[in-house]
Amino acid sequence: MDVTYSIPTTVDVVLPCLDEARALPWVLDRLPAGWRAIVVDNGSADGSAEIAAGLGATVVREPRRGFGAACHAGLLAAEAEFVCFCDCDASLDPGLLPAFVAEVAGGRADLVLGRRRPQTRGAWPAHARAGNAALSRMLRRRTGLRLRDLGPMRAARREALLDLSLTDRRSGYPLEMVVRAADAGWRVTERDVPYLPRTGRSKVTGTWRGTWQAVHDMRAVLAREPGAAPGAGAAADVVPEDVRDERAGAR
Repeated sequence: MDVTYSIPTTVDVVLPCLDEARALPWVLDRLPAGWRAIVVDNGSADGSAEIAAGLGATVVREPRRGFGAACHAGLLAAEAEFVCFCDCDASLDPGLLPAFVAEVAGGRADLVLGRRRPQTRGAWPAHARAGNAALSRMLRRRTGLRLRDLGPMRAARREALLDLSLTDRRSGYPLEMVVRAADAGWRVTERDVPYLPRTGRSKVTGTWRGTWQAVHDMRAVLAREPGAAPGAGAAADVVPEDVRDERAGAR
């Protein structure tokens, strides 16, 4: 039987965004009341940033292209004790995140991941499922974690995530988070979540080529020894200029 824990009323939700103008209204409308949406614009050309700002989200601009770059910029901009991550393409319902945060806040887990369960035949293409399954097997050999998905919907404490010192700024970021969490002895759990057909075109796993690149990035993460530094391409982090300005004004 699940134990019900009180859910924090202040949570930051990081939403990496690249040309998601059509999906943003639905995604932002699904966020729990009082939670802050941090939409990280990764170079959109469809007005996504303006739409997000108009709907009340905090917008962070990350010029370095890459899923990991966008996610980490959002983490650096976050201020709440608990931080969630969710895709911004309407394939995942952020309204489900309170249950994730409740597990962390209640001490049942340190990192909660969403296990995607497709609701329609085309929601999760075969090549993307195959790549995910292969990575799950490699992750099990590397860490011992028996996870069935490495999806983007997740929740953890902000300070603990920062302490992981994540370095990947491309497709390997979600996997690196899990690997480093396992190395640090975190309790990592999964929750089933409905996976809906995304709005618009996938930038990563929508094609075999995109899936191959994502798997390539993630294999590089798995190949590192525990605690090893990354290879070339991991730039030092800086807090985005608009976030620095916002924080300076608040002081």
